[in-house]
Amino acid sequence: MNNSILKAFGIRIKAVRLQRGLSQEQLGLIAELDRTYISGIERGLRNVSLINLERLAIALNTEAAELLKFDEPNNV
Repeated sequence: MNNSILKAFGIRIKAVRLQRGLSQEQLGLIAELDRTYISGIERGLRNVSLINLERLAIALNTEAAELLKFDEPNNV
């Protein structure tokens, strides 16, 4: 399986999280997700469900569609 899209998504989540000044722990608490799960997302190891995508979007004060705006996987 090609994980490049997962890595690109993880980079996007990390960038938005850092823009908001949140740690992985803080994001996890707000989104009701474990810090290790956030870490796995950011490292491209987790395939996020739609429910968790929405939780992340709410916690990051943005729309889910905004979190899906990232460079093409081949450019990551």
